Amino acid sequence: MTRSHIARRSTKITTGAAAAVLAVAVLAGCGEGGSATGKTGTDGKRSASTDAEGSAKGGSDPGASGGPGPSPSADPDKGGDAYDFTPSPEEVPKNVAQARELTRNASLEPADWTPGMVKHEPYETAGTWPALADSCVWSRGRLPGHILDSYGRRIDVPAKDGKGRMQGSVTVTVHRTVKDADREMKDTVQESFRCPGQELGGGQRLDGLMSMHLDQKDVKNADATLFEAGKFTGPGSGGKQEYVWTKSRIGTVTTAVAVKGAEGYGTSDLIRLAAEGGAKVLYRVEKELT
Repeated sequence: MTRSHIARRSTKITTGAAAAVLAVAVLAGCGEGGSATGKTGTDGKRSASTDAEGSAKGGSDPGASGGPGPSPSADPDKGGDAYDFTPSPEEVPKNVAQARELTRNASLEPADWTPGMVKHEPYETAGTWPALADSCVWSRGRLPGHILDSYGRRIDVPAKDGKGRMQGSVTVTVHRTVKDADREMKDTVQESFRCPGQELGGGQRLDGLMSMHLDQKDVKNADATLFEAGKFTGPGSGGKQEYVWTKSRIGTVTTAVAVKGAEGYGTSDLIRLAAEGGAKVLYRVEKELT
């Protein structure tokens, strides 16, 4: 598949292939058919910094109980066409109160993502924004002036049957303008170029990060989408685990879904969960903007 921007480094990163597969799955608007048992990750970067939370760092949904439903703008007679959706001007948030309503309505509860998932502690992150220092360490501070609201939830698949606890997160952010939201997308990729290794706080770390933008003609459920993959280590991780993260934009709204691996789970498990969660939250954003 065509990709517009791919991070190239001298060290081979095996998770690059996983990111490409994840991109295809999410853009197809499906979570690989059903529940992704045992997956979840904290939202990396703009949302993955939710991982360091303890240390600095609306209506019915056709996808709520099974695979994510089709995008409201999807035309079954135009299966191969690129994304084509225009938010209703009346529904685009103009102030903080409207933005908060959208971010809460669009976010996922544990059962919305995949049955069996549970709330992480802490569960919610609101009203703050992550920043990546020159030292490649994440911290949290006030929301920048160009952001009306940002809201994140951390959702896990509990440890069971000899498998570790998977950590996941979903973050929805409303910007004041499309230009602001687009700049966030571009800045995010540059962060992985600048810091292929990042400290999330609380003893958590990402290494070997590789990010890429998807070619617009391949994007099926957002105005723009990017993906990142790497390795995660942290308390209770049982060593290095796979990590995948996706960020998308619809108008002034960006969404981010991250999945951190655990013992007993393979890359395909992370891909299925991230694809499912990513498609569902984008579907909900469209509903809020329609």
